[in-house]
Amino acid sequence: MRVIAVTSGKGGVGKSSLSANLAITLAAKNRKVVVFDADLGLANLDVILGVNPRFTLEQVVSGERTIPEVLFDAPGGIRIIPGGSGVSTLVQLSGPQLDRFLSELNTLAGETDYLIFDTGAGIDDSVMTFLQAADEVLLVVTPDPSSITDAYATAKTLFSRQPAARVRVVMNAAESEEHARLVFDRLCQVAQQYLGKSMEFAGWVRHDPTVVRCARRRQPFALAEPQCGASRDVARIAENLLGIGAERRPEDTGTAPTLVDRLRALLGGKARKIA
Repeated sequence: MRVIAVTSGKGGVGKSSLSANLAITLAAKNRKVVVFDADLGLANLDVILGVNPRFTLEQVVSGERTIPEVLFDAPGGIRIIPGGSGVSTLVQLSGPQLDRFLSELNTLAGETDYLIFDTGAGIDDSVMTFLQAADEVLLVVTPDPSSITDAYATAKTLFSRQPAARVRVVMNAAESEEHARLVFDRLCQVAQQYLGKSMEFAGWVRHDPTVVRCARRRQPFALAEPQCGASRDVARIAENLLGIGAERRPEDTGTAPTLVDRLRALLGGKARKIA
């Protein structure tokens, strides 16, 4: 199971939209995809996908439901774990409660190709927990100066906690690929100069009126308008991820820590080892 965290420095840059539409695009390529709505403040995957889940992560954390019971079939052949207020409680779990949650999360590994964390925006502990637990991070940025500044702050905080983090940038709402790469290059130059870190270009999504129209109808554009420009852009990002997945480094596999191992360490190492 490959774990990808989608994040941003600020809200309103299309992070959750990318999470949903990327998941649908990967599913269309015969991958089994689960999206974990890990955005405490603005959990809105259900709105983007036009669904109304019956249960959320809150019931899992409280012990009322299990993760398999909360998993919800969404359009496009994907499944989601609705988050909501359960996210803040999750990062405070310890002992048997944490052990039980990690045991249930571990069951996803055998039946999921991609687990996508749709995190909150910013640099608080709950966001950083999911970023550090992921195999790689997709940092969503727009050409807006404040978005670039906040994206740099997110990268800086992540690198300070996890120097070997793999960060790939998605430029959203760009006018052209040339424009997207220009903004990306500027961001990378600053990161290299002040942090000594490099980031990768994951792709770009054009400014497309279709995205707004589909959002108003509560329809993911990759499903409603698969031939629109934005859908084609997301398809290229998915192909990029699939290509990278086929060439993963030796240290990314084999004896590398699993998602459960990483979460256990990040949340305090209090859960018992899961066989």
